[in-house]
Parts: sequence; structure tokens; C-alpha cells
Amino acid sequence: MNRNQWQQLENGISEEELASWKTSIDEGGYSAFHMLLEGFKNTLKKLQEYEKESIYAWITKAREMFPSPEQFSPSWSDIWDELQQMAEIKTKLLQTVSPEERDGEWQLILDNPHSIQEVVCHPGLTFDEASYLYSYFRPGLQKNEYIRLQKIQSMVMEVGS
Repeated sequence: MNRNQWQQLENGISEEELASWKTSIDEGGYSAFHMLLEGFKNTLKKLQEYEKESIYAWITKAREMFPSPEQFSPSWSDIWDELQQMAEIKTKLLQTVSPEERDGEWQLILDNPHSIQEVVCHPGLTFDEASYLYSYFRPGLQKNEYIRLQKIQSMVMEVGS
């Protein structure tokens, strides 16, 4: 799904257009459905408070239109639940961090202090990018793992030659 198609969905679409759109995705198979999911992910990445009802409504509509996403790929069998959970987590983050505090550089850290695995850090992110990654990784945390979303207040950086 290209950006123009996604904007059409957000702005409203007739039942006839919706049926035609569903048919084009069904006929397009994996790649067409993948583009639909990318549209959802891009919308989640940029999601703001005033858009949350819209994304929830579209996840509900997509679930009704494509009740068996595993027909496109077995890895998508739970995609609607995953997207719903991501939207809920991102909404919670938007409620926690006020708009005035969202500017600047953010980073996401994932770690399990009780394992020998390395710490994973995603630096140099905007709040939208970092909160999206947080909502993506948060549901899959294992026992003793933690996830941190933090704003960089001061930084010293050097690059080797």
C-alpha cells in the first residue's frame, strides 16, 4: 500500500472502494498484504494522541477484512493482536511523556542483567522512532529482561580515525 492509499483509508472510503481495495490485496498476495502492514507500522511510528482512535478503528476494520492473515504468511497469524498491543503501548508512552518533552535525541536499551548476552542500544532516535521501537520490543520481553526509553540530556561523542 502506498502513502496515497493509506491517506485515502484515513480520510474515509466507501464500502464499494473498501471491497475493491480488499480484492486488490487478496489478489496481490504476500507483497500487497506486506504493504498494508507497512502502512500500519508507519502510522504507528508517527502516531500522536489525537490519532489513536483512528488507528484502533483501522486495526479493527483490517481484522474484519482479513481475519486469517496467516494465509499471506504463517508469521502473521497474530498480527492484529500485535499491532493492537503496539498501539496501546505507544498510546501509554504518549500519555507519559508530554509533547514539550519529546524533542531531542532518544535511545532505547534492552538488557537482561542475568544473562551473558550483550546489551542492545538503539541511539540517535527521535521520540517517535524510539517510542515505536519500545512498543515493538516491549511485548516480547523475556524473564529478567528490561527495556528503557530515555532521553539524552548531555552527550560527548568522538569518532575514531
